[in-house]
Amino acid sequence: MHIEVTRDVFRLAQVFTISRGSRTEAQVLTVSVMDQGITGRGECVPYARYGETLETVAAQIAGLPGAFDRAALQHLLPPGAARNAVDCALWDWEAKRAGRPVWDLAGLEAPAPCVTAYTLSLDTPDAMAAQARLHAARPVLKIKLGTPDDMPRLEAVRRGAPAARIIVDANEGWSAAVYADLAPHLVRLGVALVEQPLPASEDDALLGMVRPVPVCADESCHDRASLGHLAGKYDMVNIKLDKTGGLTEALALRDAARAAGFGVMVGCMVGSSLAMAPAVLVAQGADVVDLDGPLLLAEDRVPPLRYDGSKVFPADAALWG
Repeated sequence: MHIEVTRDVFRLAQVFTISRGSRTEAQVLTVSVMDQGITGRGECVPYARYGETLETVAAQIAGLPGAFDRAALQHLLPPGAARNAVDCALWDWEAKRAGRPVWDLAGLEAPAPCVTAYTLSLDTPDAMAAQARLHAARPVLKIKLGTPDDMPRLEAVRRGAPAARIIVDANEGWSAAVYADLAPHLVRLGVALVEQPLPASEDDALLGMVRPVPVCADESCHDRASLGHLAGKYDMVNIKLDKTGGLTEALALRDAARAAGFGVMVGCMVGSSLAMAPAVLVAQGADVVDLDGPLLLAEDRVPPLRYDGSKVFPADAALWG
């Protein structure tokens, strides 16, 4: 087995801002697994929030032994971006070798298109209202908040998109007191879900707190080992392949979360269609789907995933799986 890691950069259609900073491009690592004349591919986005960089993730992959399978990989690397790219590349390789799609190899039903949320970048209230008007026909809009001036932004988005279902992502930017203060206004404005309102290290404050709007764990949920710490705090979990360490664990986490009574959201980092393709399989039947990464790009893989408005379709085998 030979593994090749390349760095790819995709320009964004516009500056993308969250409470932690702004970016103009998506920097990803593409992993190619080659064996028996067959090549499988996967993609990951290292996340600084978890101490990952392009260099550290590439080094993790370079340190893998010369031969291993997907089951062994789960123990060779921890959950995170490195394992994600390799795991997804191995799934792609297995599908090509078997001449069967990944969903069939995984014992899943044939995937169907999903409706994805569309993310509005953090900006001034007027700019966010303009973004909302531009995308008002989309059924689900996701708003990046987590600042001292969140309410004017949320009010502006609701004015701009009066019929859209709104999801708020605070990116760990609120305190328990701020969330309690904002909760009635979130209800008034028809917010359907709040992602990670408190820092993961402080989310015990959610225990016993009245949650009139469902709360979803993002930074607090990585893999199945996280679930035991989430009961009583969260109503849903956000499954991202770059957190779980690949499709293998993501599918297991989805099943375990549902069995534990959590709703399921499937999200993404800002990456290309190659990163979204395996996530579409996890998103089947999810309560909320947030796989809009390619919609934020000015350029993408060839061939890309097919999007029709906010509807994302399963990948063609020429892309992945």
